[in-house]
Amino acid sequence: MTAAPGYAPRRTLPLRVEIVRQFKRRRTLVMFGLLLALPWILVIAFQFGPQSNNGGQSLRISDLATQSGLNFAAFALSVSANFLLVVAVAMFCGDTVSSEANWSSLRYLLAAPIPRDRLLRQKLIVALGYSAAAVICLPVMALVAGTLAFGWNDIQVPVTGEVIPAVDVLPRFGIVIGYALVSQLVVAALAFLVSTMTDSPLGAVGGAVGLWIVSTILQAVEALGSLREFLPTYWNNAWTDALTPEADWGGMVKGASVSITYAAILVAIAFRRFRRKDVVS
Repeated sequence: MTAAPGYAPRRTLPLRVEIVRQFKRRRTLVMFGLLLALPWILVIAFQFGPQSNNGGQSLRISDLATQSGLNFAAFALSVSANFLLVVAVAMFCGDTVSSEANWSSLRYLLAAPIPRDRLLRQKLIVALGYSAAAVICLPVMALVAGTLAFGWNDIQVPVTGEVIPAVDVLPRFGIVIGYALVSQLVVAALAFLVSTMTDSPLGAVGGAVGLWIVSTILQAVEALGSLREFLPTYWNNAWTDALTPEADWGGMVKGASVSITYAAILVAIAFRRFRRKDVVS
């Protein structure tokens, strides 16, 4: 069978079309609105809440949040990385294919015809793009909000209270944001895989978040010993080692390796399974 005149698989479902489609969805606007508003809500909470004073001893990251814009940005990232950002990434990646199946539009997209691998690739690229924007916008907005509210001062290190010049920490904070992105790849890949297996967007998002929570619980089981290091959530907070006087990158390297490995395997399974999926039933 010959292709129709003018048909070119590489021209089907352009990225700009998928980007606009996803941007116009209400859940996208609501999620970004929440992520951009959260730092300002935290600023208000600190302004009206009682000020903590531990005399510089055994300081927690929350105790130091009002010391500088960088301290506040680090605090905002620490309280959001393990849940809010997980939900945001799971939503963008878990909703992308399952929503099409739920709307019964998936079969028509493939009948266009759009090659299955291209359909998945385009949707995954856009979903990862929105996920990256979500992970980046929160700490950046927190840095802006914290600087305006608490000033551009040197950063204080949790626990010890040591002071590091802000100009030295700012490049490291960029690496921290990059590591947060890599850490969320597991969530993105898991949600994307589940999205190819169900026609329920809520099920895809909830499944990914649920498995992430299970991993978080398992990492607290000390009886597992060194096996916990292979859990995708074990190295999730390794970025804090970058904000110390002597930055330690070992944990971040291990965490990035685990995340990328899991993500590559899960995405490969998603593509393999979707090639054989019956989208008619």
